[in-house]
Amino acid sequence: MSDTHEKIDHDFYTTERWSNWLGQVKESGFEFKEEEENSGKEGAIFVTMEDDIILACLKVIAKYENKTLPLDDAIAIIKDIREITLEEVEPVSEDIDMMLESVQTALAGSFAACECYIAGDFDKESSIEDLIAVAIEFEEAEDIDSAITCIAQVGALILDGKSLPEAAMEDLPYGLVAEWLDGIDSVEAAMIGADGYKEDDGEDDGS
Repeated sequence: MSDTHEKIDHDFYTTERWSNWLGQVKESGFEFKEEEENSGKEGAIFVTMEDDIILACLKVIAKYENKTLPLDDAIAIIKDIREITLEEVEPVSEDIDMMLESVQTALAGSFAACECYIAGDFDKESSIEDLIAVAIEFEEAEDIDSAITCIAQVGALILDGKSLPEAAMEDLPYGLVAEWLDGIDSVEAAMIGADGYKEDDGEDDGS
């Protein structure tokens, strides 16, 4: 499937909103520290930034499910949000760059899940545990496209109402699959945390 698509006007997420978050990240002066308290407090900006993007995607899905947004437009908007937030960011500092890269990698899993769910390109009877295991095998074989396809289906199942099994999330080998699953975990957390996005009109000032 081609990634090219016609941009459509929308207020779900904008370049200005992303730039605003990047500005806040730079101002945070985040550094990895031995004192976990300090690092954790400053690192909260990255969690909030990621949650804001995921909520924007959930609003798109809600509009699609409410039949106020056509399928093609919903997918196009998710792709647009992905393009805005996954663009290469100018270096800030080693620690901030590392955190931003981690956020973007996790979001790649979230976006793939949203597109897969909207398109209905998944089997509701699939086993999440099996999909994760197969994704890990694909990553080990350096078949990254197939790996993220599996994770997209995992995320679609989560968006469809299933839960991430704790056992499958434990002892994941470090790599892309683990980071993509962090993005899926964030989607699940956002869905559990609040459902106000379902009634939201899509217009938001962001942070």
